[in-house]
Amino acid sequence: MTSAPNDRRFVLTLGCPDRPGIIARITSFIAEFGGSIVEAGYYSDPDNAWFFTRQAIAAHTVPFELGELRDRFAGVAADFGPGTEWQLHDTGERRRAVLLVSKDAHCLHDLLGRATSGELPATIEAVIGNHPDLAGITEAHGVRFHHVPFPKDPAERGPAFARVRELVDAHDPHAVVLARFMQVLPAHLCQHWAGRAINIHHSFLPSFVGARPYHQAFARGVKLIGATCHYVTAELDAGPIIEQDVTRIDHADEVRDMVRQGRDIERVVLARGLRWHLEGRVLVHGRRTVVFS
Repeated sequence: MTSAPNDRRFVLTLGCPDRPGIIARITSFIAEFGGSIVEAGYYSDPDNAWFFTRQAIAAHTVPFELGELRDRFAGVAADFGPGTEWQLHDTGERRRAVLLVSKDAHCLHDLLGRATSGELPATIEAVIGNHPDLAGITEAHGVRFHHVPFPKDPAERGPAFARVRELVDAHDPHAVVLARFMQVLPAHLCQHWAGRAINIHHSFLPSFVGARPYHQAFARGVKLIGATCHYVTAELDAGPIIEQDVTRIDHADEVRDMVRQGRDIERVVLARGLRWHLEGRVLVHGRRTVVFS
């Protein structure tokens, strides 16, 4: 989806070593060309002495194109010290997402519905499944479905992952969403899609990592179950966390009840996390995130 002309924004995100004067330098830079800041977020991490900001500038107040804005700001960012990371993106440019799925349909249903209604700030370019079960749901929304079979033996899955990579990269997506994909990405794909691959895990991490977390939670008699949206890294279910939520259960709930209630949380948490990622609201520093929600 694209923004209306007056809603279009140039979004700047930046993380750098903390020191006095950063905010003043950025706002002065924007004021020099008459830019109007319509949204701003700041956070200074005292433990790591790191500064984070997200600035949204009304695009119609910028007298040049995004490429020139990037070139001009590069000189400003260079003064903020080693390790400085920043990005500028245009909300008027179409964002793209590719979904990876298995057999569970609840997250796919939700994201396709949000994309169709315009609530999700992206176009779902394709859905890739290691089972064919969700082809009908996908194609009913006018989205192409690709079935890539996976062998039972994990040692023989290399060609399947290579095909998935080929299909995903053809769309150069801003987000690769593991919408209950239920396959562990190999390390080289985690690296290749670093900062773009997003997973929904059906537990409140770091508790109950890996498979069958509801069964693990039931066995421990927990009273809260949850879901976690996080970036994918080579360490299983340990990537930087974007969003989490929980719901209360009691002793009478069995595993099937926990699964049913958990699916509601999974939908909402994944949708929130994906939206914040697409809008440039998530800044990653090491294993932690700053989310300007």
